[in-house]
Amino acid sequence: MKPRYLCSALLVFVLNGVACADAWHLAKDEDGIQVYLDDVPGSKYQRFRGVTLIKASVRTLGDLQENLRVACKWLYGCKSMRLLDVEGDSTWVYLTTELPWPASPRDMVIQVRTERTEADGLIRHLNAVAGKVERKPGLIRVSQLKGLWTLVPKGEQLTEVTYQLEADPAGDIPSWLANQFVIDAPMVSLRTLRAVAERQGLRPESESPDE
Repeated sequence: MKPRYLCSALLVFVLNGVACADAWHLAKDEDGIQVYLDDVPGSKYQRFRGVTLIKASVRTLGDLQENLRVACKWLYGCKSMRLLDVEGDSTWVYLTTELPWPASPRDMVIQVRTERTEADGLIRHLNAVAGKVERKPGLIRVSQLKGLWTLVPKGEQLTEVTYQLEADPAGDIPSWLANQFVIDAPMVSLRTLRAVAERQGLRPESESPDE
């Protein structure tokens, strides 16, 4: 094959690969929050990606994520959240859910690995892990989950926040509820986080989110 034809073929292959890899489609755009959905190979559940701008610093948003008592208040479906362990840039968190009927309550252990970016941003990698907490009666254990929180500074007090997640909730979930969750989880979480963060930004630095 001649070099110019080889280059053309490679270009087509690369472009097609990008197109196939980026299959996200906009499912909802409301109140300054965009929610995108994508199919997960081998799963009947879709993954979501929610994006919005929040008038708060990366530091403020990071603090609101690390304060687990506060985080459970703005994270959709969270009933309780507690710290299990810390090692280097990773933390392990135990979380229980409270989702709309008829979903049964669930629990999970999530490893959160924090990555600082060169542009003073923050990425938190989420992965469900086995162990650390024994299974409890009445709770369905979620063992397949991965996601990201990405905080990208866009100004002194402006941050682009992305919340992405894919999971197998285990057990039986009605299709209508699964479809509702992938919209509500990012929309409600980001809207509530934005309200808490922007209210926090108006307080004196000496006050904490708990006050």
